[in-house]
Amino acid sequence: MINPILLVEDDENDVFFFKHAMKKECVVNPLRVASDGQAAIDYLQGAGAFANREEFPLPSLIVLDLKLPFVMGLDVLDWIRRQPRLSPIVIVLSSSQANADIGAAYRLGANAYLVKPSDLAKLQEMIRAIKDFWLTHNILAADSGMEGEAADLPRSQRRALIPASYLSTPLPIHENNYSITR
Repeated sequence: MINPILLVEDDENDVFFFKHAMKKECVVNPLRVASDGQAAIDYLQGAGAFANREEFPLPSLIVLDLKLPFVMGLDVLDWIRRQPRLSPIVIVLSSSQANADIGAAYRLGANAYLVKPSDLAKLQEMIRAIKDFWLTHNILAADSGMEGEAADLPRSQRRALIPASYLSTPLPIHENNYSITR
């Protein structure tokens, strides 16, 4: 089974264009949509209407807007990162270019921060990049410490699942054969 992508977005037009771009880029992951922050938390908890994990499996990737009804995006991100059994990739996709929002998203554990593009071609390019990196090339070590469903998946299906413990570990960057730690 291919894990879904959870799009947390309250703007119906943005949802429509995101779905269209996914289709154009042949993204095979099913798309689930939560139209507000509380719905996203309910989905991830498997609460209420989302209790059936066969119908509503945990996503491997979450695309999260910041300005949401009921529970704001940064609060959803904070909640996700405080759940020991959740370790999805979280990409913030927001119209905000404010340094405060970008910094807060990264401090709370966002894997990426993208600004919503103004036209469909740029959105499609962004979806292609997400597909290529997060859904195709990104893989985890076999001993990633994942629990539950994800640990039982074959390695090839564990793509785009990163344990939260890896998010705070600085990684060495190699430039021109010199090791630099940032």
